[in-house]
Amino acid sequence: MESSVQSAPGAVPADMEAMVRKAVDAYLAEKEAEEADRPRKMVIVATKGTLDWAYPPLIMASTAAALGWEVGIFFTFYGLNIIHKKKLKKLSVAPLGNPAMPMPVPNLIGAIPGMTKVGTTVMKSMFKAHGVASIDDLIEICLDLGVKFLPCGMTIEVFGYDPNDFIDGVEPVCGAAHFIEYAADADVPIFV
Repeated sequence: MESSVQSAPGAVPADMEAMVRKAVDAYLAEKEAEEADRPRKMVIVATKGTLDWAYPPLIMASTAAALGWEVGIFFTFYGLNIIHKKKLKKLSVAPLGNPAMPMPVPNLIGAIPGMTKVGTTVMKSMFKAHGVASIDDLIEICLDLGVKFLPCGMTIEVFGYDPNDFIDGVEPVCGAAHFIEYAADADVPIFV
């Protein structure tokens, strides 16, 4: 005996719709469970190599890693100074032409020899007085927490650096294509 109820042309039967909905819900639940098991991931591109620009990527990276996130910092251009053995010790902040300094300095005074050293000393003392870790301490914290330090291969070549010029714990030289592949599934990308 044939049912007297007929579906409208093109309509999906109710039992078929329920089957599809159940399959979709199961798939989405499985994907959600997979995502919940995967740690969140942050990638940072560090391009600046002065004292004031060394803090942001290291603070963000150490904080995210302490929260259990996977973190990688791609050091490129002057950002390589942050992980360069010799240049790391000379990170400074120039008051000349830097209107964002907490205590703005007129350009004429900022141009006086020795003012970069003064500005750097002032910034370091301000950070220390407020309990902010030093760059060396932040680097150590990041490495202890498993943050990946990825040095840009092209910049190393262009600047004439050697892979051995960098601090211990740095990953092998990383090209842009490798970093993009690493960063492809990042939850949070940051460019500094």
